[in-house]
Amino acid sequence: MNRLALCGVIAGPLFVLTFLINGTVVAGYSPLRHPVSSLQLASWVQSANFIVAGALVVAFAVGTRLGFWGSLFIGMVGLGLVGSGIFTTDPVSGYPPGSPTVSEYTWHGLVHDLFAIPTFVGWPIACFVLARRFRPWYSIASGVAFTVMFVLTNAAFAQTPGLVEFGGLFQRLTIIIGFTWLTLLALHLTPAGALRRGNAGQPA
Repeated sequence: MNRLALCGVIAGPLFVLTFLINGTVVAGYSPLRHPVSSLQLASWVQSANFIVAGALVVAFAVGTRLGFWGSLFIGMVGLGLVGSGIFTTDPVSGYPPGSPTVSEYTWHGLVHDLFAIPTFVGWPIACFVLARRFRPWYSIASGVAFTVMFVLTNAAFAQTPGLVEFGGLFQRLTIIIGFTWLTLLALHLTPAGALRRGNAGQPA
């Protein structure tokens, strides 16, 4: 039922606001340099943030009429977030303070990164798949921008000179691009959005 679209409306603002606030209060943490996942190493808040937001995205994917492929790729985003919350990341880019810039993988850090794959792969594909039914040019632009920022993010976290200091910024922009698109899509599918489209004579 399209009331579950509200889960998609809530997920993005909740996730982004939580990591933005948390990133300003954790000692030794730089939002410009360090990944969102590194906040897991400071407290349980970011792990819970991953799990709650991921569950909301999965509910949105299952409960709304997105078509098979739309639901599949958005569901991948949510499942990846949940898995990333269950398994804690490894230190990277010098956080926590005193850790090496590139650490050896632990089993839970490896699983965390594996769960990130469906999230960061599924998100732009969902933008492209659903472009035919939701703001085509905006959806396509979001998918392209997400992919570009994700490539820059990976290069920065691989300690590429000139980019490493901005890895956290690139990742935050990637996530915000993705969740902005998802939030607007969810608003489009809420009962209020359907009513507006009906009054305007637009297809659902």
